[in-house]
Amino acid sequence: MQTYTEINQNMEKLEISLNSNLNPAEKIKLLSQLTQSFIYTDVLKAQKFLEEQKLLFAQVENQSFYLQYLLHSAILENNLYNYNFADAIYNKGIPLAEAQLETTQLTEVYIDYLGTCLNLHNFDIANQIIAKCHKLFERFPSPRMSARLLVREGFYYLQHNNFAKAIDLLNQAEAALTALPQPLSLKDKFFLSLVFSGLGTIYDKTSENKKATVVYDKVIALCEESGISTRLAWHYLNLGNCYLNASQIDKAALYFKKSITCKDDISRQARAASSANLGFCSYETGDFEEALQYFDKAENLYLDLLPPDLGNISVIMNGRAKIYAKIGDTDKAMNCFAKATELAKKDKNFKQLAQICKDIAQFHKDQNDYKNAYEYLILYDDFNSKANEELNSKMLIEFEVKYEAEKKEKEAEFLRLQTTELQLKALRAQMNPHFMYNALNSIQHFITSYEISSASNYLAKFAKLMRQSLDYSELQVISIEKELEFLEDYLFINKKLRFQDKLEYEIILDSEIEDDIIGVPTMIVQPYVENAIEHGLRLKKDGKVVIEFRLEDDETIKCIIQDNGIGRRQALDMQAKGAYGHKHQSRGTDITEKRLSLLSTKDGTSGGVTIIDLFDPLTQESTGTRVEILIPIQDIIQR
Repeated sequence: MQTYTEINQNMEKLEISLNSNLNPAEKIKLLSQLTQSFIYTDVLKAQKFLEEQKLLFAQVENQSFYLQYLLHSAILENNLYNYNFADAIYNKGIPLAEAQLETTQLTEVYIDYLGTCLNLHNFDIANQIIAKCHKLFERFPSPRMSARLLVREGFYYLQHNNFAKAIDLLNQAEAALTALPQPLSLKDKFFLSLVFSGLGTIYDKTSENKKATVVYDKVIALCEESGISTRLAWHYLNLGNCYLNASQIDKAALYFKKSITCKDDISRQARAASSANLGFCSYETGDFEEALQYFDKAENLYLDLLPPDLGNISVIMNGRAKIYAKIGDTDKAMNCFAKATELAKKDKNFKQLAQICKDIAQFHKDQNDYKNAYEYLILYDDFNSKANEELNSKMLIEFEVKYEAEKKEKEAEFLRLQTTELQLKALRAQMNPHFMYNALNSIQHFITSYEISSASNYLAKFAKLMRQSLDYSELQVISIEKELEFLEDYLFINKKLRFQDKLEYEIILDSEIEDDIIGVPTMIVQPYVENAIEHGLRLKKDGKVVIEFRLEDDETIKCIIQDNGIGRRQALDMQAKGAYGHKHQSRGTDITEKRLSLLSTKDGTSGGVTIIDLFDPLTQESTGTRVEILIPIQDIIQR
């Protein structure tokens, strides 16, 4: 693999050659060669060489030269984040490329254009280009172009949140790129850097911080060694975030500072985010004055964007508020909280509003103002629900449009599964209000009774459960270990806060199940547990629910939920008579059954649900309900 120094030496020789008395055509050729390299290593020089070529076109009329100029300009605009400009240039250049270039060169142009389409989220055009490239490969195979296309396809699935498919494609791309003849070209190294950054993005989204740290470290090493600098500020920022998530503040600050001082990546967003994060690093180390200085710098950068980034300015204001709260300036703290709230409302950012309310609640708690703390926790929960509802509504509309447009059966099935997942996310975000209100009212009782320790403990448990519900709603598959942890928290809160210790529960795990490595669909069991409580146990004084996970075979888990409740028949009778006082909607079980029908094991066996009414063999009176769920084991994304 050529080092940056070797590449730079070659470029210096070419630049020296420009001073020779070359004719215009020879100069254009040389300038084109230089542009091709500096597009990835020094965008300012690349711009300069493109301008020189443009001036020479008045002396040389050559369609081939003009085409190369257009294609290099498009890549440069893409690297400068000017995606619409790049798209316009490609629309002018591709017809010329189709008329002039041989197949492999044309495929390269398509793959480059595909990157801009993905940046603009022009997925319909992206699909057409991918199909066109595969068709060309059937007749004219090219290992290099196939490897690059795998990278683009990986990003296509990444943007559609199909992380398993994206990881598979990106891993294939890495293997294909490293199998090419060595040393790799600068452009091949650029595509390899995309592989690592794409994997890092997936690991970030799936909360696998250690894996993200490894691949971001790889991409930085590759880019620094090869001089690829067009996205380096973002790579430094991403690695800094990994260290920040791991509470390694010194390392995080080091990479945020590198991001700020990176010369060739012009992204204001990356610099703004790094400045803001440096502020949070200084906050963690107790250097509040320095933190405020970094926040000022970040805010100015965000204000310079068109339009200004109100959401991140709100985050900065919230950070300032926490600093003033720490140093005891309560007036400034509340003023900043108010500004943060105002900006988040203008940005219609419910997620940020939820975070602000959570921090204000903590502020009031620290002031021993438990009434206001409680009220802001209620607001926090409300904004969290609105944020999730809004997100899922937008995504459902997007998937509906794609479903209608997609005619292939496999893709249609994939989209149906995604739609079902999103419906479930909306349901999770609105976990049975009766349960939530009972829990919160119980916590309020502890607060008003000055049982501060109990209130704090149960509030932490409740907050953890809500956070788990929100976090897991972003994932399709989690380990059984995490599923059990969620169920344990959910049942504990029901027992302590809703049933005042009159509910018993037991969770049994088959010793053959390796719960940390076996995956199941996220929160697949909770709707049935909720049904058991709502319909079977809510009116019983000695209610008990037992949840058992058994290894049915190598590809299937059987989950059994058994309660000693009043049974389905009596529950329906009582609900019809209005005995419950509220009607609990069991949409969760309906959606879960749809999810299971779309999932299958490797041999094609689908999941399913069996409900069994339990009776006393002598009296024939109901003794409860047993639900058996066959769950196809899912691959946990290898991170």
